[in-house]
Amino acid sequence: MTEERQSFFLHDKNFYKTLFSMMILLVLQNIITYSVNVADNVMLGAYSQTALSAAAAVNQIQYVLQQFTVMGLGEGIVILAGQYWGKGDTDTMQKIAGVGITSGVVAGIVLMVCAFLIPDRMIGLFTNDQEIIREGVSYLRIIRYTYVLFIINNLLLSALRSMQVVRIAFIVSCIALAVNASINYVLIFGKFGAPRMGISGAAIGTLIATGCETIIILVYIRRSRSVPVRFFIRKMFGYDRNIVRDYWKVSSSCVLSAITFASAVAIQTMIFGHLSADALAASSVAGTFFQYTKMIPSGAAAAAGVMIAKTVGSGKHDMLKPMVHSLEFIFFGVGVVACIILLGIRYPVVSFYELTDRAASYARMQMLIQAFVSIAMSYQMPCQMGIIRPGGDARYSMISDLIYSWLITVPLGLLAAFVFHWDFGAVVFCLNLDQILKVFTVGYKTNSFTWVHLLTSNSRK
Repeated sequence: MTEERQSFFLHDKNFYKTLFSMMILLVLQNIITYSVNVADNVMLGAYSQTALSAAAAVNQIQYVLQQFTVMGLGEGIVILAGQYWGKGDTDTMQKIAGVGITSGVVAGIVLMVCAFLIPDRMIGLFTNDQEIIREGVSYLRIIRYTYVLFIINNLLLSALRSMQVVRIAFIVSCIALAVNASINYVLIFGKFGAPRMGISGAAIGTLIATGCETIIILVYIRRSRSVPVRFFIRKMFGYDRNIVRDYWKVSSSCVLSAITFASAVAIQTMIFGHLSADALAASSVAGTFFQYTKMIPSGAAAAAGVMIAKTVGSGKHDMLKPMVHSLEFIFFGVGVVACIILLGIRYPVVSFYELTDRAASYARMQMLIQAFVSIAMSYQMPCQMGIIRPGGDARYSMISDLIYSWLITVPLGLLAAFVFHWDFGAVVFCLNLDQILKVFTVGYKTNSFTWVHLLTSNSRK
């Protein structure tokens, strides 16, 4: 232990073996999960630009939900349950999962009701093109039924991730992608005698795939021997005031951070949607593949978060400095890989879409800018989400996202687009500037180690 304390990097083969095995599975799972939405995006892009733009607008609602669920409530589960996992208190872990799922289902029902009552107004937030809004309403009328199932699926997977069980998430994602892509192909284009349903067919594919995910996860949790904790409804949903308080003390910051960030991204889509149809279509294409490269640092952050939370919860704080330094080096390498990938694919993928010349030019320009931004993003984002937050300081991420998104990125983007009337590339750069600026403040916070807080005060063991 003394040798590890004096070393700059962590010399522990088991740590790297566990980290990279989790990271690879989580990256693949993230890629496959996102591909369920991309299956809609790509096929609708081949179907028509209007359908593509409509799905992009509706998917911003899905993106907000995903941020609220996975990056908000789900991270709350991972952080708090992960620290209890380090202490071996599995009963409390179940209660934490129950509080998160209950909160998520309530939010999902509220969003679904809004999608029933004001679907056109929800889509109208992202575009003023009436044809796109009409197509979007057709998509939303079906996709709204996935919201509650999506929340349950992802929060159960977060509970499993807190105890280092990640393989099932990858398997479920593969099955969902296969189901969704198959149904999309048949129903969007009217193959094998099926009706040509266009954007409604894409929504049906996503709904069926999400339902399949729910069934598989529930069966796995109850039947698989790979799950170290048996989940029981009585334990999960029995009310415990202390657990509710502790969970929301952590999760409130995660939720506010996720909503802040997701709302800023939605504003960005709104900016492109009100610039022109070409700008919105280009943003949809470029944003899709930027999200793909983002899956690599996201997977690294998720894997690191489990390791950091477990280490803090177990009390082995002397391992944290070399562990953090090793993770920072890995994150930087991940950013270089993400940049190279995005640079390499930008011409081939844009040519696949049926876009106007201007929209195609915009998409290639946006992907070029985001390729270099990804280096900064791949360092600061995993440091925030995989070190600072699971180490016990979720409040820092909330404040950071609030300042950078709403005091810098959003105002500057609005000014660039609608006041200064800068060209498309300049607007894209302004909307991504926060990723670069965060490197300095997040790097300083990471290496200060003021984020280390033990959150397991109510452990029953």
